[in-house]
Amino acid sequence: MEQNNCHHRNCQNYAPVDVIKGICHLSKNTVDASGASCDKFEQLPVCRTCKHYAATDRKLIGSCNANRTKFFTYPDLVATTCEWFAWTNQ
Repeated sequence: MEQNNCHHRNCQNYAPVDVIKGICHLSKNTVDASGASCDKFEQLPVCRTCKHYAATDRKLIGSCNANRTKFFTYPDLVATTCEWFAWTNQ
């Protein structure tokens, strides 16, 4: 999906251990969070990849337009359990 964000931390198969590293669910190896992803990369659903997300003029804050309240959200907020999440058509 977003080729410039293909880091381990943006992969569905990544489990964070701390800020610096995590574990790959597929290889079971410890990996660097900001390291380049492998060919089995699966984009983690986050707000910035949702069709309802709208960037604002404030840095690192956007809004969710999925419902009438249009609440603020962070672009990197994990949206795995969001009932309104829908992939953008990039």
